[in-house]
Amino acid sequence: MTLQPNVSAPGSDPMTSARDVAVEVIGLSKNYGAVRALASVDLKIAAGEYFVLLGPSGGGKTTLLRLLGGFIRPSAGTVLLHGHDVSALPPNRRPTSMVFQSYALFPHMSVARNVGYGLKLQNMPKAEAKDRIAAMLELVGLTGYDARMPHELSGGQQQRVQLARSLVLERDVLLLDEPLAALDAKLRKDMCLELKHIQEKVGITFVHVTHNQEEAMTVADRLAIIAEGELIEAGTARDVYERPIKRFTADFVGERAIFDGTVASAEKTGVQLDLGFGTIAVKAPAEASAGAKASVSIRSELLELLPAEGKAPAGFETLEATYRESVYLGLTISHVVSLPDGSEIAVRDIAGAGPAKLPEAGAPVRIGWKAEDASLHLS
Repeated sequence: MTLQPNVSAPGSDPMTSARDVAVEVIGLSKNYGAVRALASVDLKIAAGEYFVLLGPSGGGKTTLLRLLGGFIRPSAGTVLLHGHDVSALPPNRRPTSMVFQSYALFPHMSVARNVGYGLKLQNMPKAEAKDRIAAMLELVGLTGYDARMPHELSGGQQQRVQLARSLVLERDVLLLDEPLAALDAKLRKDMCLELKHIQEKVGITFVHVTHNQEEAMTVADRLAIIAEGELIEAGTARDVYERPIKRFTADFVGERAIFDGTVASAEKTGVQLDLGFGTIAVKAPAEASAGAKASVSIRSELLELLPAEGKAPAGFETLEATYRESVYLGLTISHVVSLPDGSEIAVRDIAGAGPAKLPEAGAPVRIGWKAEDASLHLS
């Protein structure tokens, strides 16, 4: 079957040709009766990009991935793969392959037979299949494991076999559903780097679902935050971490102090936010009018613990606080302080780089930060 490109799909970007976009979804929704699993998502993923869907469990990430793979049908909207509308096509008629959270290997088949299973279904000549299987095993670092059985492999090795089995089909888009969730922390870190290197070698599009932020930051060229069935925001890993647009993202990604308040004034040079117990300035475009609800967030590693008395460093915003305790985390120390409204936040510094003598519990202190390090969130 020859797919006809949908060149005039509503919502398409005229500045981006279908050749440049591997995956596009337009108004994609999925309902299970009265339950909304995904709500009118619009998203583009470039060809050759490592794209991550990140968010809390139950937020809709896997639903979106399964809609891309054709394992479930959308309630509304369109799925385009390389410009072709595949919304009604089953998985075997889409240019995608899937790596599942569980290893899903055939226990009675050797590594080579597991990897070559899809090629056998395609009736590929044995000699050609053997060469391709060998190439895939080399790619995932399992040369010489051809005859091993799944039960003779570690968890990481089994996941490599599943990856090879998907890649050997030479599809354009690889879908990965929490592929590292079953691995321990050390192995997960190693496999993150392996996945990124493999994606760079094969050059195809990877779409990777995870709830693990470190995993997402390690592999992603870009990522999207998915929660409560909605796409919250998308961007590079650095942009989403350092300059989140939405309050949800600021609260979910990394560790941030978040202050909720009311816009006292808005100028071209920035915004004054009234917290009820103090006012802070944010160097941000004046997109909100006075009286609007807004939030300000600052990464905890950019906060500083300051004495209660004395002059703050130039360009700093400060708030009065009460010192509660310190928590040693190895590389960093987290200083917990409470604000006048009773809320608690953490100030993080490198272990040994903070104050030589820590304040006593209950002592008055201040927290401070550079005004340009704060992000304003209007929603």
